[in-house]
Amino acid sequence: MGTPKQRHTRGRTGKRRSHHALGAIKLVKCPKCGSAILPHHMCAVCGTYAGKEALKIVSRAEKAKAKADKRKH
Repeated sequence: MGTPKQRHTRGRTGKRRSHHALGAIKLVKCPKCGSAILPHHMCAVCGTYAGKEALKIVSRAEKAKAKADKRKH
């Protein structure tokens, strides 16, 4: 197995690492509710994607009411 013959300089190491930086997260606004979302992702607030309802979002109050109604029956 090979071993390094000479030490790499700080400049050479820095040049290699110059491409390791992370880019800023690009966000867009949801057309329905206006919250910030990642592009090409479903909105976690209203559950829409590309103008269509992809997931039905149920509030905590509605969820608790449905659970209570289920217990009664």
